[in-house]
Amino acid sequence: MKLKSNNYYIRKSHRYLGIILGVQFLFWTLGGLYFSWNDIDKVHGDHLRKEKRYFPTDLKLVSPRVVMDALKTSSKVDSVHSVQLIEIAGTPAYQVRYFSGEMDHSAHKAGTHMPAQPTNIKVQLANAETGKFIPALSEVEAVTVAKNQMADPVKVEKVEYLTEVGAHHEYREKPLPAYAVTFSKPDNCTVYVSAELGTFQAIRHNQWRVFDFLWMLHTMDYEGRDNFGNILLRAFSIFGLFTVLSGFVLYYVSSPSVKKVKKRMHQVS
Repeated sequence: MKLKSNNYYIRKSHRYLGIILGVQFLFWTLGGLYFSWNDIDKVHGDHLRKEKRYFPTDLKLVSPRVVMDALKTSSKVDSVHSVQLIEIAGTPAYQVRYFSGEMDHSAHKAGTHMPAQPTNIKVQLANAETGKFIPALSEVEAVTVAKNQMADPVKVEKVEYLTEVGAHHEYREKPLPAYAVTFSKPDNCTVYVSAELGTFQAIRHNQWRVFDFLWMLHTMDYEGRDNFGNILLRAFSIFGLFTVLSGFVLYYVSSPSVKKVKKRMHQVS
């Protein structure tokens, strides 16, 4: 029985690797084209938002100390994470984030590249002019916050109150609960507002959704879309390298030019 040459096995390996990996190579190429040909700021929706406004210097605000003293009488405050001056529907407010109780280290989902967020952080909003506590945003207040973010606010199509989202949701890895305020245009735009933080969190539109879908294909993370260190991607990257190298080897062993050179060298020797 005649033994098959190395050339045969290299061709076979290259062919089957090409078939298996070819579709993913196509996805990588399409994703790369879309990523490079689109302005990332537009993908993020920056062109849909108003220019950021800042507070005037003549505001008469109470000291954050007043809010902290009132907070310590009603809640357990271990330490302060941050105090930020924000605007809620035209009213200046303090957003106080503080640690309370022990952190649940098991709450962070393994496998994601997102940094673990402490689970024992609590939030309290307070009117920065009076020091009085403000409850979590209502639907009406959330719609006002969303409209204030839009450069050209139009009719609100629907408002959803989100308490949980799936791994593939466009608002994944963001603070909950939150309001999803969807506008009639442009591009089926949805603004997400955190109920407890009282602030804008994200804006999503069709261009971002296409980007996100292609990003999932690019990273091959079909569970949560954002883990670009998953086993599947690593395996395909290694086999992709083998495919390219086998192509070079195949060219070397089957090229007529290389064969002629080897034949001449053999004759000379």
